[in-house]
Amino acid sequence: MFQLSEQQAQDIVDKMMKDIPYNINIMNDQGVIIGSGNKGRVGTIHQGAVKALATGKMIEVWDDGRFEKKGTNEPIVIDHKRVGVIGITGNPNEVRPFCNIVRTTVALLIEQGTALKNLAHEANRKKAFLEMLLQHQGAYSQKLKKEASTYKIDLLLKTVVLYVKNFTWNEESAKSLLLYPSFVMEEDTHLIMVQNAKSTDKLIQTMLQHQNDALIAIGNLKSSIAESYYQAKSAMNVLVALNLPSRVVAYDEVDFLVKLSHADLSNNLNVVSKLEDTMDMMETLRSFINHDCSVSLTAAELNIHRNTLQYRLKRIHSITGKDPRNVLQLFELTHGLLSLYK
Repeated sequence: MFQLSEQQAQDIVDKMMKDIPYNINIMNDQGVIIGSGNKGRVGTIHQGAVKALATGKMIEVWDDGRFEKKGTNEPIVIDHKRVGVIGITGNPNEVRPFCNIVRTTVALLIEQGTALKNLAHEANRKKAFLEMLLQHQGAYSQKLKKEASTYKIDLLLKTVVLYVKNFTWNEESAKSLLLYPSFVMEEDTHLIMVQNAKSTDKLIQTMLQHQNDALIAIGNLKSSIAESYYQAKSAMNVLVALNLPSRVVAYDEVDFLVKLSHADLSNNLNVVSKLEDTMDMMETLRSFINHDCSVSLTAAELNIHRNTLQYRLKRIHSITGKDPRNVLQLFELTHGLLSLYK
């Protein structure tokens, strides 16, 4: 159960006392004052609160005594648990309505805090499960199978992993995700696990229809989710590295390029990294590769004059030492570009 901190309790007291002309005390589940109009009492035991916690009923004090003042002390009960007490100093007949208002306010804040805490706990649990699943090798344990079932994943079935970037929430996409186990990797990156391979194409078409900027990479149907995830992520890296014209890429379409990106072909510094500070050069290189070295098509896509393109290609040659107009040297540049995103 979420517990108010002293700071939170004191903030509530301070704000409430701007509208309520009586001293307010907030006590925790031990009867200790954690917020008060009389800040000197914070950290001390409130006898009326102890009685209210013990009985579960409002305790009204009608006369000032040595250790307590007249007022009302009402327990805060959430899910049948006594989690604190609200005390207001004054004639019980006068302060009783205010006590109910403050108690309701504090109870709502505690319930909200508990809900947020539970959501955070579940998010952390789901994240830990996903990390374990994506790193797992070999046969799945019964424990992992059982936990996977809570996310509607049957580890006895083969799985296709979809790696989706530039994902934005909308109603139609949310409806689609309800049908499949899905996980948030980053704010705009989702993993979707499809265990009925026949529905993969339909899901992708739905995503493309309702996600204008989404990029989708597809792993192969595998018994190992980790393996399909690796394939999907690697395919996405190629899609982003080369800025491929399609918004969808399957691992089988780029498996050679994936392997090429991981090939250690040189002990020298990646020459393409020298272009990272000149984005127009990176954009030009990607477009030139995607258009099969066609000057006219590349210039058209970049909306620049052919002479400007020639200048940029010479500039790439000057910066990297590799001429993109030479097939073999362009291959080196392509490898360098892929290696930046592996």
